[in-house]
Amino acid sequence: MDKVRFKLRRWDPERKTYQTSEYEIPVRRGMTVLDGLIWIKENIDRTVSYRASCRMGLCGSCGMVINGKPMLACETQILHLESNNVTVEPLYNYEPIKDLVADFHQFFEKQRTIKPYLIREDVEEQINPTREYIQSPEEWNLYIQFAMCITCGLCYSACPTTATDPKYLGPQALMNLYRFFADSRDQAEHLRLEIADQVDGVWGCHLATGCSEVCPKGVDPALAIQLLRKELLKRSLKLYRGKKISELAPPLPPRNKSPYRAFGEAPEFTIEKAEEKAREFNILKDDRVR
Repeated sequence: MDKVRFKLRRWDPERKTYQTSEYEIPVRRGMTVLDGLIWIKENIDRTVSYRASCRMGLCGSCGMVINGKPMLACETQILHLESNNVTVEPLYNYEPIKDLVADFHQFFEKQRTIKPYLIREDVEEQINPTREYIQSPEEWNLYIQFAMCITCGLCYSACPTTATDPKYLGPQALMNLYRFFADSRDQAEHLRLEIADQVDGVWGCHLATGCSEVCPKGVDPALAIQLLRKELLKRSLKLYRGKKISELAPPLPPRNKSPYRAFGEAPEFTIEKAEEKAREFNILKDDRVR
């Protein structure tokens, strides 16, 4: 078992300044940076504050700057860093709250700006849906990559424009905007292009691509921003023709006329006397599975 020195750059909300705390911890194979922080809190210093939840790279809560690069602490193995010193800092370009915890208030405010939900002309159907919207695999492929975002915020921490312009929408918000723009079920493409077409929108991006480099899910926000610019250029040249909008799926045929069993209906028994046994043990009631 090796030993590694953790150096934590901690924000003190009372003194309004950073301080550095160092801890030497035992490290075994497979141990992550988040495991190291948990070990420190449980065995050395209970005052250390950090944010974490799922421990499996899905929630995006444990974003931190590890050895100078924004990463998820739960996905970063200590031994893979190949260093006896592990420096952990709160994410750059965010207001710190305490120790390694960053304030995501502005991050989610920018999310609200881009309206991150499907917008349809038929509001009643959207509020009280009766059927699904038809979408082909080709239409699904246009946006599914950008739907993989876990809102960890690492891209903002790596973005030089975000560091210098607090009004800039940022890579994640613009990527999410394109995700809904490209979705064939959405009918607000012109509204979304208006939101993107501003100095603090897609034109604020310097194409440093740091956002895509640090994304733990390979979402590639820089690509989404360039695709938005392409659509805006087409619109300015009068070449934008809109997109095909998904329609509602047709209603299901009447049960007695359908060659398929109705949704929720149990399949036919295929084992001899299985139905009799089910009724004997009161599993079936009124021809439906309880």
